Amino acid sequence: MKLSLFALDYDGTIASNDVFDAGVRDAIGDVRRRGIAVVLVTGRRLPDLHRVAGDLTCFDAIVGENGGVLEFPSSGRHVRIGHPVNTAVAAELQRRGVDIATGECVIETNADAAPVVLDVVRRMEQPLILAFNRGRLMVLPQAIAKSIGLRQALFALRLSIHNAIGIGDAENDHDLLDACEVGVAVAWGSAALKAVADEVIPGTGPAAVAEYVRRVSRQPRLSASQMGRRQLLLGHEHDGTPVSLAIRGRTILIAGEPGSGKSWVAGLLCEQLILQGYSVCIVDPEGDYRSLEALPGVVVLGGDDPPPRGRELARALRHPDVSVIIDLSKCAHHEKLEYIGTVLPLLVRLRRRTGLPHRVLLDEAHYFLSGAGDDLLDPELAGYLLVTYRVSALPASIRDPRESVVIVTRETDAVEVAALRAACAECGAEATPSAFSNLRTNEAALLPGATESHGCLRRFELAPRMTAHVRHQTKYLDMPVAEHLAFVFVDMDRPVGRARTLKELMGLLAVLPVPVVEGHLRRHDFSQWIDRVFRDHPLASFLRRIEDHLDADGAPQVAEKLTQAIRARYEASIDSDRRQAVANS
Repeated sequence: MKLSLFALDYDGTIASNDVFDAGVRDAIGDVRRRGIAVVLVTGRRLPDLHRVAGDLTCFDAIVGENGGVLEFPSSGRHVRIGHPVNTAVAAELQRRGVDIATGECVIETNADAAPVVLDVVRRMEQPLILAFNRGRLMVLPQAIAKSIGLRQALFALRLSIHNAIGIGDAENDHDLLDACEVGVAVAWGSAALKAVADEVIPGTGPAAVAEYVRRVSRQPRLSASQMGRRQLLLGHEHDGTPVSLAIRGRTILIAGEPGSGKSWVAGLLCEQLILQGYSVCIVDPEGDYRSLEALPGVVVLGGDDPPPRGRELARALRHPDVSVIIDLSKCAHHEKLEYIGTVLPLLVRLRRRTGLPHRVLLDEAHYFLSGAGDDLLDPELAGYLLVTYRVSALPASIRDPRESVVIVTRETDAVEVAALRAACAECGAEATPSAFSNLRTNEAALLPGATESHGCLRRFELAPRMTAHVRHQTKYLDMPVAEHLAFVFVDMDRPVGRARTLKELMGLLAVLPVPVVEGHLRRHDFSQWIDRVFRDHPLASFLRRIEDHLDADGAPQVAEKLTQAIRARYEASIDSDRRQAVANS
């Protein structure tokens, strides 16, 4: 994911003895000129902050009073987020001899006064919390913290906290570091904060923060090694051990034969990303992901309408809490190829410029990425979810388990199994063919290479989903196979027709001479093609039984039965969709 924001604490982080470090101020100017926003997030009261720090227009926004107030220096807009100070509590504290300072939301005093403050809050039954910051104590309204103010600032700036690095030094920064995608502590700060931070800046003072900000801002994305706190649950091993993936900038490749649960796994990951506030763009060739529209912030474009133009898609993805499903199910295959060849480079440019969407899912990836140019995907930002039943057709760089996380559902095709076994071997692990062919419908395996695989092929049962999963069989009617996999009709060893789709096959069955069709029926060529190329084993077995009745029924009738069986198998979902549309009208 792209870095779009620094959220910086003040005292002890970018300031020493009240003084805003000049080197940090210069570094902030440098990174803002690169298009990276900077927000100051402090426990200080804003009048006090302006007094000691001077000009603060170098910040895009300022969060003060530990999240209680918000200010935008460029416009002067000021917002109080928390409830105002309880004057009765303030008066009682003063009556008891506690030296306090009050802001708009905060009552501030020395940390040593905590027992008295707690007693007053308890006796007066007030909804207040106590937050410590080194030797100071802040009394705040409930639900006020640095992350609350930061989220309000980012909402106004149209930025995502998942593109943010938070940097702090003390107890009141735990919440800030935990909320940001990457939480960074300074070496000279709180030991407890350093223990939970994703990264620690070495050094002795603010100058080290200035150097860190400059160095990290030159990287194209947040480092994958920094981002391990947020997890996606895949499922559980048979002994109950959870299997999870860290949400990092890695590409995730989901492979397996048709009907084995690939899109279930992809939908499971998308659900969790969306519910954790990530922006996801799903390029959906067949409408398999429309049920995700039930989740908050998800919009569907395309479907019965034309696919979204670039400007429309860019507008939808301006908001970090919005995810978009591009439904291409009503487009012909050549239209899908053309559209995806345009939209993927657009998403590369959007993510480079804005950091959104955080993730891009592409189903049936083998159709669109096999032999594609380098401009379709962004290997530096990565963060793709690619789904395929022809993993061997993808570029080696994409299916390398040392670069991408590879999840496999059931796979029985010898070519695909060989590709998966070779991927395991590259990581120093062995896998037998049965390790893939024996996976049940509710199971998958994590290939070695990912840290979470622990160096072996890790088999697990899939976690449940919140949204319904709808499998659209119609995708196989119009999707063309590779040229070398086409069905070739021959007459006396001379090609007389080629079918790259099931629709083309059915059309040729109806018009080619009976002797040509009969020769293929007698050799069981049609059932073998369905089995080998589409790997639809139930349909292939049924077609073989029809072919076995050639002598009894005759070639024309058997050919018609083959066509009816294919239509029944793959057009059933069309009728189901129509019935559902009628029911909903």
